[in-house]
Amino acid sequence: MEKEVEYGQIDFNLPHDVVKLPSNGIFYKTKKSSLKVGYLTANDENILMSPNTGKDGLVNTLLRSKVYEPGFDLKQLIDTDVQAILIFLRNTAFGSDYNFELTDPATGKKFEVTLQYDEINFVKPIHEPDSEGYFFFTLPKSGKNLKLRLLNIGDQNEIEEIISKYPQGMVSPVVTKKLEKQIISIDSDEDRMKIVTFIPQMPISDSKALKKFLRECEPKLDLSRTVIAPSGENVEVNFTFGVEFFRPFFE
Repeated sequence: MEKEVEYGQIDFNLPHDVVKLPSNGIFYKTKKSSLKVGYLTANDENILMSPNTGKDGLVNTLLRSKVYEPGFDLKQLIDTDVQAILIFLRNTAFGSDYNFELTDPATGKKFEVTLQYDEINFVKPIHEPDSEGYFFFTLPKSGKNLKLRLLNIGDQNEIEEIISKYPQGMVSPVVTKKLEKQIISIDSDEDRMKIVTFIPQMPISDSKALKKFLRECEPKLDLSRTVIAPSGENVEVNFTFGVEFFRPFFE
């Protein structure tokens, strides 16, 4: 069996450009605020056209093969920076137009609209991290003081792998597994066993407040748009990522 290429191992001397990271690199050990990213090639069409390539597989494969930064651990990348890389790859290969088929809420009829991917803006988070990329929050109910970090793509891959092994019909611990990754310490105590034990017993009011705080910490791209239907009604549209992000060009 062919050995899977590890993150950050590929360093091809191919044409590339520099992609500015929305996070400015604050969450990474290297503090790199931009990455060298190669262009999609004819060889990449094999990946994009494969019916067996799901969203996660596509994103991971593109990151491994298109980011030309030896020594940078791509598993550290947070969602917003991954999205910026995907937008660069799509725009430089196919242009920035994105065609949607929407339903007019007043008439029920379909209509088409074209939006531009190069018009996406960065949304600054409400809460800023410290110089090491950590956040601090006091739980309103229990009064516990938490040191926190954002999930990265490596965390998400690990969680998805764990969840995929749960039998169908069994409730998977998505919320608690995410919090296990995000909570670094409780009252300055970094003992992982204590953290893992505390999370399922956390009052739900604390859990809700914590998840809201973490959402407000995430740097984001503004992926929503409002378009006007033929009837004059407003319709909300969200840009999405994954296989469908690229595949329409090959159908």
